[in-house]
Amino acid sequence: MKRAAIVGSGIGGIAAAIRLAIKGYEVTVLEANATFGGKMQQFVLDGYRFDAGPSLFTLPHLVDELFTLAGRKPSSYFSYTRLDPITHYFWPDGSRVKAYADPERFAREAEQQLGVPAKTVQQALAKSARLYQGTADTFLHKSLHKVGTYLSPDVLKALGCLSDLGLTTTMHAANQKLFPDPRFVQLLDRFATYNGSDPYQAPGTLNLIPHLEHNIGAFYPKGGIYAIAASLVKLAEELGVTFRYNEPVTRITTAAGAVTGVETSRGIYKAWVVVSNMDVVPTYRKLLPDQPAPDKTLQQARSSSALIFYWGLQKAFPELHLHNIFFSQNYKEEFEHIFQHKTVAPDPTVYVNITSKLEPADAPAGCENWFVMVNVPHNQGQDWPQLIAATRHAVIKKLSTMLGVPLEPLIACEQVLDPLLIEQQTSSFAGALYGSSSNNRMAAFLRHPNFSGRLSGLYFCGGSVHPGGGIPLCLLSAKIVGDMVPETKKA
Repeated sequence: MKRAAIVGSGIGGIAAAIRLAIKGYEVTVLEANATFGGKMQQFVLDGYRFDAGPSLFTLPHLVDELFTLAGRKPSSYFSYTRLDPITHYFWPDGSRVKAYADPERFAREAEQQLGVPAKTVQQALAKSARLYQGTADTFLHKSLHKVGTYLSPDVLKALGCLSDLGLTTTMHAANQKLFPDPRFVQLLDRFATYNGSDPYQAPGTLNLIPHLEHNIGAFYPKGGIYAIAASLVKLAEELGVTFRYNEPVTRITTAAGAVTGVETSRGIYKAWVVVSNMDVVPTYRKLLPDQPAPDKTLQQARSSSALIFYWGLQKAFPELHLHNIFFSQNYKEEFEHIFQHKTVAPDPTVYVNITSKLEPADAPAGCENWFVMVNVPHNQGQDWPQLIAATRHAVIKKLSTMLGVPLEPLIACEQVLDPLLIEQQTSSFAGALYGSSSNNRMAAFLRHPNFSGRLSGLYFCGGSVHPGGGIPLCLLSAKIVGDMVPETKKA
């Protein structure tokens, strides 16, 4: 049996391990940390459970597909429910909107609360759906670096959408042209943050993203986001995948233009296929120091990062739900601070995720577990202790004002995650959450491919390579790798 080694057990690495095991490989996953999941971790603090990383779950069929491919019933391993409403939005002027799961109901809500014509909202969501359906098979499900992709019939569908994809305008400009209300424009612009980008620079193509939530739906997995990784690791182990924790890979070994395995402090693991789920920058700089690196690709502008406060709140807030967004007064200024000034705006948009709304056991009775996130620049040597303190003060002041309740006295416990810790714990270069940003109309084509053009048998998955970051795209990167790696059979 041919062997495969996976570097890292983030969601992409786990999915790649499953796909290679199904193809007949003997798979070993090498993980630097004490457990699996990458950014998808969980922890308990003074009786409050928190999902430490990703908080939004879309395209659940990509997870189901892994169980189905293995001949298992997905619901025997993990289950999820469709959210309704998806998100509660709050603006500084007191406006509030509930993003309902049904597109028509959401459109009516936008009209009633913001005066945005419901018909225009529905038309925008229908266009987003049409463009996504026309382009996803080409641009997300396949490699953009293989000639065969452009010979597929799917390309014809994609070409038919090109004129409407917004490649020549920005996301913000496209939304502003369609909607006169700045609050609804802000609601749509925020989807740029799903891959760590700036809506004032990113192409209008990113306006496909709302389709995932508002047409397909947003979901919540029972047991929290961490349950996704846990269920897939269980499947992988059933398929014979070996996970080795606290064993960081120090080098990818090569010979004669091909990979031969990976090296750790405990020895060399020979492998015919090596898949790096590690950020592509440290993969080259640390694991392949003697190999020519694609410097132009590695030097692309990085995505934003996150500053997260995990708070145990000694109070329940009935007006909040699982996903809550508290917008800033000046969105353009906020993104200028992140991408141009490399700092945090004094009035940031705040995202609050509260899983105890759906899993009461995640917090003590009458209390809530708040995951409070602000988008921040990736690490470039900023004074993070100062930025954390200033941002914490601004966030507490903002939420206290908008909710009408002093928050500081209600915080029973706290933990903080910043870009420095993100890089330290997950090897995400500079703490950037999504690899390179999409603040370029050609960004999709500039991401590192899912395979090496120099070393046979070397592949890449995860958020720093094509098609991008976030749970669905990481799963798709593993699918692309799985489709590329040839079948093998037992000797």
